Amino acid sequence: MAGIRRNNPKEILPAEKEFMRLNQFIAHAGICSRRKADELILNGEIYVNGEKITSLGQKVSSKDVVSYQGKPIYAEKKSYILLNKPKDYITTTDDPQERKTVMDLIRDASRERIYPVGRLDRNTTGLLLFTNDGDLAAKLAHPSTNIQKLYHVTLNKTLKSGDLLKISEGVELEDGFIQVDTIAYVEGASHKEVGVQIHSGKNRIVRRIFESLGYEIEKLDRSMYAGLTKKDLSKGKWRHLTEKEVMELNRMIRDSGKIKRPAKPKKEEL
Repeated sequence: MAGIRRNNPKEILPAEKEFMRLNQFIAHAGICSRRKADELILNGEIYVNGEKITSLGQKVSSKDVVSYQGKPIYAEKKSYILLNKPKDYITTTDDPQERKTVMDLIRDASRERIYPVGRLDRNTTGLLLFTNDGDLAAKLAHPSTNIQKLYHVTLNKTLKSGDLLKISEGVELEDGFIQVDTIAYVEGASHKEVGVQIHSGKNRIVRRIFESLGYEIEKLDRSMYAGLTKKDLSKGKWRHLTEKEVMELNRMIRDSGKIKRPAKPKKEEL
């Protein structure tokens, strides 16, 4: 659950909206997604003007005081930051072991309290999105959204053409069958380097695919995420998304239910 942000009360609601549904208000405050906000409301954890709210559909205005965990919350201006993550930074908002986190890199990126969408492990580099838009973050992270990611993979040895074909057709891992969307050798490089496009959000999925065939990944870089690329963004640097990019992310989520993925091949076809 996201932390509570204490903003200027004058910034409670966007100027263009006098009233907002309570679950949307909570999501705009960066607390959680609208679906999770509905759960908070039904569980009696949200108060409006000191009154416990336990039914859905409530609307609030800039004159209302919304509270969660005994403290007022305020709808924030939405912020979207894209980071090109370097190696040796962990994707967490804080670390008890005091290791470097991605939050150190975007400390001055936004006045709002933003959070990473999904994760990249410590040794993986590349694109990582941050936002306080709880609803968008939840949808991007949900497996059903089928967000496309492109990885540049450097292996410890040459990838055999037969193994490249196996990966393209799909491999069986301990938690199920996985099929990448595309895989190809990187043009102009040795066959230790491949590009992999995949929509699965399973933990360490790219590393596990290659490990299942006896390879180790020496370098793993995410070069594309949900249509966003690293163009003009060097390692350790960040930038704000453009209004057009945010609109495209929302369009992608709306259209995600219409995308059909290849079905798992029958055993006799493997």
